[in-house]
Amino acid sequence: MSLPLAMQMHHQHEDNPWTINIPDHPARRDSPGFRAAKKLAHTILATLGADDHFFGIDNVQMHHGGSLWLFDDTGWFIVQNEAGIEWSAQFCTDPGKTEALRRNAKRVYNGFIETIPEMVRLGYEAAEEILNTPIEDAAGVATWVDSIFNSCVPLPALRHIGQLPKAGGRHHYPAPITDIELVKYNDFVLWVTDPESDTPAAVVPVAPRGAGVSRVRVAWATPGTALHRRHQQFRARGKALEVGPEDPLTQQAFAEQQ
Repeated sequence: MSLPLAMQMHHQHEDNPWTINIPDHPARRDSPGFRAAKKLAHTILATLGADDHFFGIDNVQMHHGGSLWLFDDTGWFIVQNEAGIEWSAQFCTDPGKTEALRRNAKRVYNGFIETIPEMVRLGYEAAEEILNTPIEDAAGVATWVDSIFNSCVPLPALRHIGQLPKAGGRHHYPAPITDIELVKYNDFVLWVTDPESDTPAAVVPVAPRGAGVSRVRVAWATPGTALHRRHQQFRARGKALEVGPEDPLTQQAFAEQQ
């Protein structure tokens, strides 16, 4: 007996060794709700100055990352909710947990009472209804997922879906690591190459800048490599894997510093 379409599964994978099951769904098209949210987000972005584009402005895509755009006397800015919901994740998302995110967002917006009227003025007429409607079923989840309150974290394409060596995109590498790219010194090399496996790894310094310490700690290694196994062994003992000045990882990390 064949399963109904909604119950069938397909596999999603990439070169790193992982596989997950995701319920099959029709070919994805931008929903009217997502199109409206993106239109508003791009209108907001056009009001920002060059220094306000924290993630960058190169080929910006909208990431379903829990976007909470806010407006005050200074203008628009963005914070992120406790969790974002990817479009494909809506099919396994508990409406009750999505409702918790809506309530959290509602509390945030209660502190920025100019925001919703400004969204409506800019053409996003559904703002108040979406924010104030309790989420009780799959339809409510779908509306929230593609709304301005979830779907519009503005990320440059490489930071969104890029793969190394070009970029460490959020869809392929752990967010606690990719976020380092946003805050590190420009002359520190976060993503280095493990010479044993010719695969990416991420390293961080172990001492403040200027301390004269040429040593790095491995923060992430490509799964399945010897470096990854060593990294996991150290973590299991409650320790960090560190390497010194003669190690190629360290040399790569500080190669751009004088």
